[in-house]
Amino acid sequence: MVTRTKTVFNVKNLPNIKAKLFAWAAYSSPVAWLDSNEYPHHNNTYDAMLALNMSPEKQWVNDYNSLQQVVGNEWLFGFFNYEFSNAWEQIVPTNPAYISVPKLQFFNPEKIWLLQGDTLTALYSSDANADEDFAQVLETTPFTDSESTAIDLSPRISKSEYIKHATALQQHILRGDIYEVNYCMEWFAENAQVVPQQIFHALNTIAKTPFAAYMSMENLHLMCASPERFLSRKGTHLYSQPIKGTAARHADEVLDKANAQLLKNDPKERAENIMITDLVRNDLSRIANKGSVSVAEQCAVYPFSQVHQMISTVVASCSENTHSLDIIDACFPMGSMTGAPKQRAMELINAYEVSQRGLYSGAVGYFAPNGDFDFNVVIRSLIYDAQQQYLSTHVGSALTAAANVEQEYEECQLKVEAIKRVLANKVATQMSHGTKV
Repeated sequence: MVTRTKTVFNVKNLPNIKAKLFAWAAYSSPVAWLDSNEYPHHNNTYDAMLALNMSPEKQWVNDYNSLQQVVGNEWLFGFFNYEFSNAWEQIVPTNPAYISVPKLQFFNPEKIWLLQGDTLTALYSSDANADEDFAQVLETTPFTDSESTAIDLSPRISKSEYIKHATALQQHILRGDIYEVNYCMEWFAENAQVVPQQIFHALNTIAKTPFAAYMSMENLHLMCASPERFLSRKGTHLYSQPIKGTAARHADEVLDKANAQLLKNDPKERAENIMITDLVRNDLSRIANKGSVSVAEQCAVYPFSQVHQMISTVVASCSENTHSLDIIDACFPMGSMTGAPKQRAMELINAYEVSQRGLYSGAVGYFAPNGDFDFNVVIRSLIYDAQQQYLSTHVGSALTAAANVEQEYEECQLKVEAIKRVLANKVATQMSHGTKV
């Protein structure tokens, strides 16, 4: 285990210190920034986490066996991509991958910053001085909005192709092959010259979600405004919070409350949520202590900055000797992004989608040295390959027997429009904010 020097700072004005901390570190590589945006009901251990830099003698952890050796011994930050599941779900992806993303990739950072309330803790494994770095943080100018040439995203498939594939998937549902499937489509831009740090700043400023993440690993950049937790572990306690069900917010308080209530009582949305909650319960039962899996909260509606979301919380307990990777193995990929039953839904996703999902529908997060972990669901995100200058996002929706495929297509359009609004005037080819550290 790496020995780390711990330095604690007392801070005030949480939003300001977060903005400075992100701007100070954003151009480092590798870097991981995890931001809860102060959502108290999501049981996050930290308000924000920052991990950056990697010692020259360290290597990327990008294969399962190596990860298994170090989980529970070191701080690790990174991701699992959606196709990571193939190792045990026995599905061979047949679609092209337009961005090359490892099935998993983690790093053991030199510098870690943990922010909780008015306490900012630095954990350093190098000779760098945390006090000097903190002085730099305080002098750093946060990111601000920037306008420049818009980036236009193009759909990978046409509306007619979407309708054709979604209708075919619905026929599988009607035949009883599956109950539900999450069907997704890619939007992309080639020859895109962007500053991903600035895009994430704009995205996070607008969305303010509890599982937001920015990650930069060599040429790969993730800008994520996820509202959804995949899975977390705290000691012997496990938590999963699948989301199914979305409704718009309204400026008028009465209309806003009415819309939330409509979502809570919507039979289609509740049915989707309950199906996926049952799937999560089944996944957790593979690894949890017998009789410990329960639904702590079913179909609860929570407000976010732009939408209401229907969220269920599934809890369980496990043995303290249970390996954290075994827990993830039992539950990955998350049911909210596949469907039910999961195996057959994934097979049909592979058959009807036209590109690999890669990091989209994967999970980003961290492992603590004691084996605790917390991972989100990578949705409402942009992925950028700086070498190829390729920018990508996916959007999708849940298809059920009761779904109207035209309406599901329109839901996808609404989701991608939110991303497009960020790209319309928040993209720059060069920024001077932040300090490379």
